[in-house]
Amino acid sequence: MDDVVDLVRRSLSGERDAEFRERIAEQADQLRDAIEAGAFDNEDFAIGLEVEVYAIDAEPEPVANDPEAAARASEAALDDDLSGGSGGLGSLEPAGDRDDDAPLEPDDTGGQGEEPYMDPDDWEGRLAELPESIFGTAAAKELGVHNAEINTDPDVLGPTGLAVQTTSIEMRIKKARDAARQENRTLVLDAMWTIPPAEGSVSYLSGVEERDGIVFARNMRQDPRYVALDNEALAHAGGEIDFSVPGASHSFPTILFESLTASIQPHLQIPDSDAFPAYYNAAIRTLGPMVALTANSPLLPADMYDAVEDPRALLEDTHHELRIAAFEQSVNTSENPKVRVPSDIETTTEVVDRVVEDDLFAPFLREWIEEGSRGGLHDTYWEFDHKRGTYWRWLRCVIGGDPVDGAGDERSLRIEYRPIPTQPTVADTIAVQVLTAGLLRGLVVADHPLAELPWQDAEASFYSAAREGPDADLAWVTADGQRTTDHDAIYDEVFEYARRGLASQDVPESQIDEMLAPIERRRALGTTPSRWKLDRVGEYLSEHDLPDAICEAQRDYYELSREHDTFADWL
Repeated sequence: MDDVVDLVRRSLSGERDAEFRERIAEQADQLRDAIEAGAFDNEDFAIGLEVEVYAIDAEPEPVANDPEAAARASEAALDDDLSGGSGGLGSLEPAGDRDDDAPLEPDDTGGQGEEPYMDPDDWEGRLAELPESIFGTAAAKELGVHNAEINTDPDVLGPTGLAVQTTSIEMRIKKARDAARQENRTLVLDAMWTIPPAEGSVSYLSGVEERDGIVFARNMRQDPRYVALDNEALAHAGGEIDFSVPGASHSFPTILFESLTASIQPHLQIPDSDAFPAYYNAAIRTLGPMVALTANSPLLPADMYDAVEDPRALLEDTHHELRIAAFEQSVNTSENPKVRVPSDIETTTEVVDRVVEDDLFAPFLREWIEEGSRGGLHDTYWEFDHKRGTYWRWLRCVIGGDPVDGAGDERSLRIEYRPIPTQPTVADTIAVQVLTAGLLRGLVVADHPLAELPWQDAEASFYSAAREGPDADLAWVTADGQRTTDHDAIYDEVFEYARRGLASQDVPESQIDEMLAPIERRRALGTTPSRWKLDRVGEYLSEHDLPDAICEAQRDYYELSREHDTFADWL
């Protein structure tokens, strides 16, 4: 941990800022020249996906019909009582002092070893920490100790590539879930956790300790970059960061409340750098309709709400996508907001300029993290890539990446589509990925005039979708150049041009039908996961108070997401 303190101190001291900026400027010049020379052009379009999830305590298996198992469980519970048990408190060692690379002890509540037996009727599905054992081949770490990220390698956008992506998503999520299950955890495909941890959500998200002047959030992964970004944002905010949404207002000593959220992020590799602005600008104008169709985070953890006099009024007032507000408010603490809808670009090299001009947050030099000479694309532009990682627009360009068999090497330009919440099932996730990639491809290949929609209207459409979900005020320009706010007209074109885009990549109609079916059925039914959640909570309010109603609805969401292939199957 002392190494982390040292790295964070160096990052925040300002002593090496000038050198960091010099390297950024030099690397940016090289990138501009390379883009203009066509060095980042590729043979074909390609797609990839990031899926964020969170962990809860695994639902225990019933043992009533197995006398021997019941006896063993009872013995384990008695032993735990006699030894004092964990009581949900975990190790007495402060989280900030733990060595993340060290193996957990058998009685550590990080998840390894035997858990005390729990009667299935007592299971609540509370938020839980993920142990180190599930990371690596199964999943990657994220900001919170309860978060994980599952990624696919990129594939050519075509019939074979889509089939490989589908298999990859299915198998990687299964592998991560199996690894979590071995540690008595369950990974949930959801956009915001709402059943609090045992200590309470505000306490969990506020727990910090200070070591040598550096703030460490107890439930944040102790990665130097995360810690540095946390302290940078806190400094800009004056030591506390406010978070306010309908029904709840809090101040936190850390950005950790951003870990409430989970998203899926489709990536689309654009093979022709000259065409990149057309795809980027069209993508900005799809943000509103896509968020309105996929909204899935209308409620905070149940115990974060203030005294709500009229719960039903809260259900009417709350945002359908609270994760938009949570992410923006957690890190938009500097003078120039870092999380927002990006403006249009005229040239591809502007994506380089945007990163250079963005507020500097927690800079690192490569030699602080990695030793040895530089080699390969990532190392060549290491500092630039580090700064790009804090350019948190809802749409951004990723320069470089993994090579794609049949579609080029690691020199690529990708659109990272960031505002979509994690969806309830794997099939829903795949459908959204395919819809996003097909739509962007289809709009440009058909020379659709959507880019004529004023940027301000696209921005307003996005934030309306975040607030109102399926009832948002959306803005669109139709194929014949007419302005419209009619949802039927908008979504008719969304799906038509997604189909055109996929067909232009030789995807057969039958495969398109199958892959888009979950999201098309949702659209036909006129609802979203966010609307379902709000309606379900409303039903429970006849018998429960608001916190209990939220928790009951969330447990229903969990069960239904495991029982059905798609969200539309619940309805």
